[in-house]
Amino acid sequence: MDFNRYRDALAERVGRLDLPFDETEYARRRDAVTQLMAAAGLDALLVTDAADICYLTGYNTFEVSVHTALVLTGAEASSQPGRAVLQVPSIETGPAVTTTRVDAVLGYRWEEADGAVAQMAGILADLGVSARQLGTDNWGPALRSGFRDGLAQAHPGLSLVDASGLVDGVRIIKSEPEIALLRESARITEIGIAAAESLIAPGVTDQQLAATGSAAMIAAGSEFMSLQPIVTTGWRSSVIHCNHQRHAVATDEVVFLEFGSAVHRYTAPMMRTRVAGEPSAAMREVADVIRAIYTALLEHMRPGVTMDAAAAAADAALQPIADRVFFSGVYGYTVGIQFPPSWVEASGYIARGVERPFEANMVFHLPLMLRVPGEWGIGMSNTVRVTAEGGEALTGNDLMLQGVGT
Repeated sequence: MDFNRYRDALAERVGRLDLPFDETEYARRRDAVTQLMAAAGLDALLVTDAADICYLTGYNTFEVSVHTALVLTGAEASSQPGRAVLQVPSIETGPAVTTTRVDAVLGYRWEEADGAVAQMAGILADLGVSARQLGTDNWGPALRSGFRDGLAQAHPGLSLVDASGLVDGVRIIKSEPEIALLRESARITEIGIAAAESLIAPGVTDQQLAATGSAAMIAAGSEFMSLQPIVTTGWRSSVIHCNHQRHAVATDEVVFLEFGSAVHRYTAPMMRTRVAGEPSAAMREVADVIRAIYTALLEHMRPGVTMDAAAAAADAALQPIADRVFFSGVYGYTVGIQFPPSWVEASGYIARGVERPFEANMVFHLPLMLRVPGEWGIGMSNTVRVTAEGGEALTGNDLMLQGVGT
């Protein structure tokens, strides 16, 4: 059978699977997005990021490297009520028809990706928006320039408007059901970290630590992770974005762990650093500064305070050793639904110059990693929720540097 018959057979025999949220949650999200669309003067929105599509419809798959697009229209866009149409490659019609809450699922031939342009041109015409304002995510990772240019050629009267960040404006505030999933991810992440930590000793390899942590998280309920477990040792921990690569832990070496389980695509990451022996005085000093930064951030993570103000307070805590360590410049980034290759939601950042105020139920991972180039790096973090009383840690890390394995 072809992919259309496959889609229809699944719809008849399996139907829509249970989703992590009820219908009212998805309706709330879509309503919020269509309200932002109306405020921006958009008749329709082309959503191409897999995490955004999942957030709005429930769509879930491990294959996110191929073109997929959701078209949303508001009730004012045409004589039709607001619509949601999902376009997927032929190999994704199964996940689309069984996991999403949309009005229609339409597949195009996976091996002929350019055919997606003609199909989408027809979808827009059928929705009555082929000569109107269509929002696109020009700064997102998933909008192909060939696809966007093809739509412009197919519908010369179509006005393509940069609507980057529009869905982020809704996603950045987490609902209570979302917070519950992040708490569950946090629980599983902690299990993985603890399992890996228990093996740290001279002679153990970074591969063994990563494998043990990953297995523990999967056994505890994690789905495929948006970012695989990160384990670095010794001087490699001073090199940003290194990972395990068959290195044995040496006596008194730093071992850095950063894990994040996935629960219905929600991830609450956590960093922990241990020493396979005895931490040096310099290591302890850096750990003390990290805790001071963390305390400053939590104090400022309350509604009405700007992200810039929180970063400024963190800068002040970092200042005593700022000339001796490398820091990325970002004290926090939002997390929530995400797919590989990253768990970073990227709807908000705690950094200097970001004047957006915090709002209740924003959730950030605070990646507090300080690196002495060529020597070692100390990283400790929690995933933190914004509340009226300040930041509330969802993961259970005490941010203490300890020696183990001796």
